[in-house]
Amino acid sequence: MAYFIELLVNGALVGLMYALAALGFVLIYKSAGVPNLAQGALVMMAAFLVWFLGSLGLPIWIAILAGAALMFGFGLLVERLLLRRMVGQPVIMVVMLTLGMEILLRGLIPGVFGASPKSIDLGIGLAPVIVADVFMNRAYLIGGLVALLLIGASMLFFRTRLGTKLRAVSDDHVASWAVGLSVERAIGLSWGIAGIAAVGAGVLWGSVQGVDWTLSTLLFPAIAVVILGGIDSIKGVLVGGLAVGILGSVIPGYLDAYAGGSTRDVVTSVIILLTILVRPHGIFGREDIERI
Repeated sequence: MAYFIELLVNGALVGLMYALAALGFVLIYKSAGVPNLAQGALVMMAAFLVWFLGSLGLPIWIAILAGAALMFGFGLLVERLLLRRMVGQPVIMVVMLTLGMEILLRGLIPGVFGASPKSIDLGIGLAPVIVADVFMNRAYLIGGLVALLLIGASMLFFRTRLGTKLRAVSDDHVASWAVGLSVERAIGLSWGIAGIAAVGAGVLWGSVQGVDWTLSTLLFPAIAVVILGGIDSIKGVLVGGLAVGILGSVIPGYLDAYAGGSTRDVVTSVIILLTILVRPHGIFGREDIERI
């Protein structure tokens, strides 16, 4: 039983960190109405930036704040130079643009900063937290708590006046233009906020597994989280992250010994497929019915 509880608890903490990686995906869709397939590369880029700033001698917390400012500016730049040129184009072309960004950044960033793994030291320590007979990864525990705080802050943000404007832009660009809302500014702001979320995810995951190109593969579990929870629901990110993390920990914990390992990706794939087949809009996503 202790082994099961340990898998359950650590899986939930990992799931919260998955949710943080997925948060930027939902923020952009909730604000701009476009799926962002570059979020994995943004997480990787943010981690490399924080590592680089730290290597210049900046204290880690200053490096994180500076990295957040740079990623916010990068989000604004993406909207100004790329997305604004896509106005009036089919949504699928914008999705392909974000996929192209993912592929470009996945190769470019390690080429600029070096492909060898880097480390981010947050001063967390390696000793596990022991409660009764359950061992909890200290980095996962702190990462899960930080993810909860950022997800909660995002929920509160969309209750503000500015958050309401961003939701209105997502619902109808033309109507937003008609009432005087700046659609371009709203989309740029959503990308900037997603960049800040990428810093949180990149720093936490980078401190656990190191900083290299593999951080961009967080896009895969992040997509599972948003599909399960609902692509336009921040609450869904939280629930979906917990579900993906727990199932991706408990099931492999028992099956890997028989299957030879690597069943976590299989579990994640099954979650995506079953959700699309049974509940395409996710647990908390809004169901839009369109005539074909």
